Amino acid sequence: MRADRLVSLVLLLRQRGRMTADSLAVELEVSTRTVLRDIDALSTAGVPVYAERGRLGGFALLPGFRTEFQGLNHDETLSLLAAVGSNGGDHALGLGSGVVSALRKVMDALPDGHHDTARTAARRLLIEPETDLLSRRVVSEQIPAPIMDSVRRAVFDGSKLRILYAPNDRDAQWRTVDPVGLVAVRSRSYLLATRDGEDRTYRLSRVQDAEVLLEPAQRPDSVHLDRMWHERSTRFRNGGTPVTVSALIDPRRREELADTALTVTDEDLDGDGRLRMDMTFQDARHAEWALWQLGTDAEVLVPQSLRDGLYGRALAIAERYRPRDQASANASTGEI
Repeated sequence: MRADRLVSLVLLLRQRGRMTADSLAVELEVSTRTVLRDIDALSTAGVPVYAERGRLGGFALLPGFRTEFQGLNHDETLSLLAAVGSNGGDHALGLGSGVVSALRKVMDALPDGHHDTARTAARRLLIEPETDLLSRRVVSEQIPAPIMDSVRRAVFDGSKLRILYAPNDRDAQWRTVDPVGLVAVRSRSYLLATRDGEDRTYRLSRVQDAEVLLEPAQRPDSVHLDRMWHERSTRFRNGGTPVTVSALIDPRRREELADTALTVTDEDLDGDGRLRMDMTFQDARHAEWALWQLGTDAEVLVPQSLRDGLYGRALAIAERYRPRDQASANASTGEI
């Protein structure tokens, strides 16, 4: 949209100073003629952009010029911050990958009096860079917009939040929490919160419903979200001894398993069309649970202890459902 492009042009001139029409065209991915038309439109609208002639010339803004979003109130400021980069699911939290840079630009342009609100909201977001794309394929989570909106609003406003949460192996239950911040990593998103004074971390894809309460959240005014996330994730990973597993997988189940493992360190197609995957799990229990979900679509190669565990589990299931002998069957039905 042209309005978006005009704002981007002004921000470029604010950040970099004098720029040529050719440089602006490259940055904005338009033609030089389009840039010249945009410059004329900005001048007509009263933006003090001027041209300097000569070999080192270009376009620049008058010193001291400041772009502002006029007339924003507190709620509009928070809504704007929550919507920066929003594109319906390209990134966890509903925020684009350039959210940190975008937030800085928004905060730079906010009217006086709204900077504290912006900084407070920005401290409640942590977008971790995708540092291990080679070891694990990113799978974006789809979180319903009404749930994401409620969670973000509770985090930014500092209100208690009631969520219907379904852990991995249990039925969904309602919980009332004090939201602390939002974290996105590996295209997964998490709510960091406290519940009855205890630290809690909730994966947002497992939140089935969310309701913002009127009661204010009990949480510290200042928070170091990066430090808090590091501490919580370290505690989670150190909860057991990590297990490295090599298995043959039906390629159609690859994403399901990769989404469960901590890391995928190697993978290659086997001669029979199955995918050989080397993975790391939190502990033996985690590995056994994950591989059991795939049934006969997975075959563990190593470690032997995991093979033994899956074999024992399969025997127990088989014994539980072993067909009754005919005498027992007759006795149970009352037949002679």
